[in-house]
Amino acid sequence: MDIRDQLYHHVPRLRRYARALTGNTELADDLVQDTLERALSRHTMFEAGTDARAWLFTIMHNLFLNQQRRAPAQATHVSLDETNLGDFGERDVHHASLQTPTHDPARRLEIRDLDEALRHLPDEQRAIVLLVGLEDMSYADVAATLRVPIGTVMSRLSRGRQRLRDLMAGENASGPSAKLKVVR
Repeated sequence: MDIRDQLYHHVPRLRRYARALTGNTELADDLVQDTLERALSRHTMFEAGTDARAWLFTIMHNLFLNQQRRAPAQATHVSLDETNLGDFGERDVHHASLQTPTHDPARRLEIRDLDEALRHLPDEQRAIVLLVGLEDMSYADVAATLRVPIGTVMSRLSRGRQRLRDLMAGENASGPSAKLKVVR
């Protein structure tokens, strides 16, 4: 399989992960484009027989971290899509990772609450929770992608899952005394 075919095959996963990382459709699409451009320009660095998905996620993760380091010097990007009011008068959040075509209001609220909780996780935990839970990557692949020891992956995943449970139970990022605002 040609490298271009492999890239094309992984675009939906890249988009889903980028949207979960950035929380913004346009920024996510830019991140995917930057990832694909970087992969194509450095396709000779890809080792045949290795996991192209892990290679692409490594590129994306590194690009995202670089963007985060530069973020304070840049203006905040606000999408018009994110400022529209949803069915319940809330901000619509367009995270492809969590956006499910459903007409069940309870399910939509659960997805919204999970999305809100994910945004309260530290970047290191959120990346691992998304790669393992959403992208179904093995611990070894996540460790290789993020360039951390496998024990670190397991530790951050455990803490991230516990923090998600706490947040979904109503605990805010600042501690158990402050509650995450859940509007139903």
